[in-house]
Amino acid sequence: MYGYVAPSFTYASPHISPEELYGTLFKDVQNSHIFVDSKTFADAIPLEDPVLIIERYHQEKDNPDFDLALFVQQYFRMPVHIASGFRPDTNVSTSEHIGTLWSLLTRYPENQERGGSLIPLPFSYVVPGGRFREIYYWDSYFTMLGLKESGRVDLIENMINNFAYLIDSFGYVPTANRTYYLSRSQPPFFSLMVRLYSEMEGKKVLTRFLPQMQKEYDYWMDDGGHAAEPFCAHRRLVHLPDGVRLNRYWDDRCTPRPESYREDIELADEAFEKYEVAPDALFRHIRAAAESGWDFSSRWFAEESDFASIHTTDIIPIDLNCLMYHLEQTLAEAYLLKENQVCADLYNEKANARCEAIQTYFWDESKNYYMDYDFEKRDFTKAVTLAGAFPLFFKLAPKLHSHYVRRYLRLNFMKSGGLLTTTVRTGQQWDSPNGWAPLQWIVYKGLRNYNFHLTANQLSAEWLALVDKEFKHSGKMLEKYNVSDTNLIAGGGEYEIQEGFGWTNGVYLRMKNKKR
Repeated sequence: MYGYVAPSFTYASPHISPEELYGTLFKDVQNSHIFVDSKTFADAIPLEDPVLIIERYHQEKDNPDFDLALFVQQYFRMPVHIASGFRPDTNVSTSEHIGTLWSLLTRYPENQERGGSLIPLPFSYVVPGGRFREIYYWDSYFTMLGLKESGRVDLIENMINNFAYLIDSFGYVPTANRTYYLSRSQPPFFSLMVRLYSEMEGKKVLTRFLPQMQKEYDYWMDDGGHAAEPFCAHRRLVHLPDGVRLNRYWDDRCTPRPESYREDIELADEAFEKYEVAPDALFRHIRAAAESGWDFSSRWFAEESDFASIHTTDIIPIDLNCLMYHLEQTLAEAYLLKENQVCADLYNEKANARCEAIQTYFWDESKNYYMDYDFEKRDFTKAVTLAGAFPLFFKLAPKLHSHYVRRYLRLNFMKSGGLLTTTVRTGQQWDSPNGWAPLQWIVYKGLRNYNFHLTANQLSAEWLALVDKEFKHSGKMLEKYNVSDTNLIAGGGEYEIQEGFGWTNGVYLRMKNKKR
């Protein structure tokens, strides 16, 4: 092992988050601008027992010559960026380079840091890279696409086993294996991972992970144990007329995110001044957007370019409900394989009902495109996003709708380097002009599902060329790309652009091999 191995502290839960553990010290550090990136201190490793560190802080902090930065340096080891010192060979192909990266991005149980916010996992796993030093939930599905192309079935199995372990431990998959992520999940891709693995190992995989898929479903569908009126919600479940139940993003806490503490406090002040939004409500909307994976985007804003108008928990997202449809379908098949016809029929009914609801609540006839639904306003949201292509990926769109979606994508999203995330520029990273590997894959496969091979091949060629161009130029595989002006680096967001990069590597290899 490397790093400090903490003792088994008995004064608190082993999964306590750093803001709870360090209290005033944590808040003071995060508000002090010692670190450019708030995630740095959230991931820091204590060099002594945290109880002693906290005691010394309260003893010393009011001294006239006290230096907070020096105190932190004395008592904590700061995390390093993954693969930051790696010198790539740009003379090799992008695919060869990715093959080299897998080992750099892989973390092993015996080498996991101890004593900080990381939740150790029993099996090896691939991290995205850069500041992302932990396994992220929805990222991992797209990373697995590339691992399959590289013949790394062992890593795919290990990562799925880790997610099963997290579900067994907590009842759901947290955003990532950090204690400060334990109040939320991410887009539920576990059933897709299980399906991917079953392509290699057979249908027995579906029954092997049936208990975990069922637990995850129960987490997302928790209704508090009581009936609710239409247009009312409980956690991640929204009740609509005629017994329709759809899902939204949520977070079980309504405080500033530890990994973006200062930024959230500042936004809460702005939101209260502009819109009189209570800080706890604002924090919940921010955290729910983080659960979506689209942090952040005009998709979640009431006012197109105003972050302070974020209202994520009012929105029923199209992509999330397509994912839940897939989970219901997979549960139905798994129960059928277990010869449990009653449960198989139940989940088939649930999947069919959700399919019908998706056409009812998300198809906007005025745009001929799938939109998110604001259940508070009982209308579509304003933002047009690439999430509207998810029904094609899951083969949920009627044939006529698929033609409309393809046309809309070509007219509004297709650029010289691939597909925009949204059609507006706001400075947020999940908006124009940025393109992201997972969404390129979702659309690419969705188009091929409906035999729009020409458009799919055009998208693939443009995206692969952009990734190749950047690799030859900088030697880097990036988290996101500027698809509108391929000579510029993508921007926006709360942190500098990251390299590595798990899902970019995965989608590149899968697309390069022309796999569906």
